[in-house]
Amino acid sequence: MFAVIKTGGRQYRVVPDDVLEIGKIAGDVGTIVQLGEVLVVGGETPVLGAPTVAGASVAAEVLHHKRGPKVIAFKKRRRKNSRRKRGYRDELTVLRITEILTDNAKPTIGPRPKKEKVAAAPTEDAA
Repeated sequence: MFAVIKTGGRQYRVVPDDVLEIGKIAGDVGTIVQLGEVLVVGGETPVLGAPTVAGASVAAEVLHHKRGPKVIAFKKRRRKNSRRKRGYRDELTVLRITEILTDNAKPTIGPRPKKEKVAAAPTEDAA
């Protein structure tokens, strides 16, 4: 089963366990967020929305927030000693799609447990 979702002015085709980067959305790391603008739900019989599929949503776990690559906008007017340099970095959210929901269902899969780091026990040197 797949779905086409719309977020941040872009459309994404997603299936469960996909990892994707989208424009920054609200949500703490490790929480489950629901994306409600589902345009198509595909499978045995695809359902097209007009413009969205009623009662459909996509549940996703927030993996982390990060910044995209640096983009430099440099403008120069030759022979006029005029230059402008401006740069920016997009704010991104990395999501893992957990499930595709229909009929106003709630997410059943919770956030995955994080792997705990095993700390080495301090050793005592007898001197």
